[in-house]
Order: sequence, then C-alpha cells, then structure tokens
Amino acid sequence: MRRVFRDERGMALAVAIFAMVRYFGTSYKVGPSLFLIDVTGRDQASAAGAIAGGGGARQRIGMIARIAPVDFGIQASLTTQGLVNMSGNANIVGVDQIPTGWTSCDPPGPAKAGVRDNGGNVTESGNATVVGTPPVVNDPTVNNNTFTSFGGATYAALAARATITLPSGNYSTQPALVGGSCDRSILTNWGDGQNPAAACSDYFPIIHIAGSATLNGVQGQGILLVDGDLSVQGSYQFFGIVVIQGDLKTAGGGSTDAHFWGGVMAKNADLSEQNLSGKATLNYSSCSINAVLQATSAISMMRSRGWVQLY
Repeated sequence: MRRVFRDERGMALAVAIFAMVRYFGTSYKVGPSLFLIDVTGRDQASAAGAIAGGGGARQRIGMIARIAPVDFGIQASLTTQGLVNMSGNANIVGVDQIPTGWTSCDPPGPAKAGVRDNGGNVTESGNATVVGTPPVVNDPTVNNNTFTSFGGATYAALAARATITLPSGNYSTQPALVGGSCDRSILTNWGDGQNPAAACSDYFPIIHIAGSATLNGVQGQGILLVDGDLSVQGSYQFFGIVVIQGDLKTAGGGSTDAHFWGGVMAKNADLSEQNLSGKATLNYSSCSINAVLQATSAISMMRSRGWVQLY
C-alpha cells in the first residue's frame, strides 16, 4: 500500500507502508447500558508464526462504552392528548409485560399507568378495560412537545435516521429471509418479535411512515414513527415504541388479539378520539422498550477512564 504526502513546498513524498496487522475482539454486556469491548491486535507476520522466537507486536485493549438511548418519557402504555374510546374486547394494560416467548428479559418492573393524558376522557364499553397504576392518569404537562421532543432528540431527527421510509399506504409486514439470513433490504421486513430465536429477531428498524398507514398483518418491531393516523386491522403484533402524530385506530377480525408490546404515544393533533375496538391490547413492556433502545441507540466511549491496557 502506498500513501502520498505533500510538504509545504508542494513536493510529493512517497512512503511505502508494508506492515500489515490483524485484529479481533469480543463485546461483553456488563450492565443495562454498559459494554466492555475487548480487542486484540497483532502484526500479521507474528500471527502466522513467521518470526523466529515468537517475536513481533501484540496489544490488547479494553474499552468501556455506553448506550445513550433516546428518552421518550414513556410513563404509560398509551400516552395521548385526546379522548380514548374503547369497545369490544379492547384492553390497555400498564402492568409490565414480557412478550410471549422472550426469555432474556429482566424481571418486570413497577406497573405504569394504563393511559396518560392531559385531561381527556376514557370511555369503556363491552368488555373493554384499562389496567394500571393508576388505570388513567391526567397529566397537564402532556402537550404537543411530548410527541415531538424526546430528551434532546426530536421526532424529525429520528425520522431522518429511519432504516425504512414508506409513504402513506396499506401494508402487511413480516420477516423476510434470503439464504437463511434476514433480508433487511425488504421494506416490509420489520423484524421478528414473535420468534426470538429466528434470523430476524435481532433486527429492530426505525420505521418512518410519511403520512397515514393501515397495517393488515403480520408483525413488526423497532421504533415506528407515523406522521399521520395509524389503523391496525386484525391480529397485527408490534414490539417496541410507536409514536403517532395523528390518531390510533384498531379493529377486530383477526384470529388472535392485536397486540402492542412496549409503549404507544398518539398525539391526536386534532384532539379527536383514539378508537380501540375488537381484539386489541396495548401492553406496557419495559423489556421490549429496552431491547429497541439498545438496538437503535448510539454507542459512545465513557468520558472518564474509557479504556484500559489489558495486555
């Protein structure tokens, strides 16, 4: 490999660089948001045993890194500004839930409110219920900014980071594979939260719908950002964080309940009603929220004592 440098007189100086190196490492989770990155580097010749007497260069360094997750301020299963109209078998549950089949979750944390709003009414008919501590909390601090500003991050900035961007439309989303591996090029592949050991189970995209959308099956996970309204039909399952700038509407018709596992924030820009009907359940899940934040947040080295010589 040859690199060319120029001095202050504009003369070209060529320096041949012959040394080649190889490196490898492992990352260890040492806390909820802390990781140890253990990296060893050595020159290629000694690694191949080409230097007599075992000479050569080798160095092992450890670095402590932390995840800086976006603080969405999720304090309930559903956060909204408007009215919430529940009917049929709709349920909103603020009790911390572990998604079905997820085995790597910490024990459930304290229960959250079922609904957090700024004074809007929650109406229940049929078998609809709201469960939480308390079931409904009226919080006058909930306003437009609650749905667009998240502890230093903004809705627009998150949308700009989106893994998947789609226009308004009717979508069916499900995992997609190619050669047994998760095919992340498919825009309707939003990961696999229903099968924690499957190829797409560790894929947590940021999805931005630039308008309104209807979801007609099957599942998704990650962070879902919707500029308009979101309608969910049948037995759709979503694992993670949902931020809707308009209304949330659900309807029955599926073979199983439509589930949200995580936290849902629906702005109700026109202060209309959230309509939850049929077999629809919104479950607060700290495990789902933490998994999404760990997968989508930036990692940075600790400012103090961030690295150490290991060998």
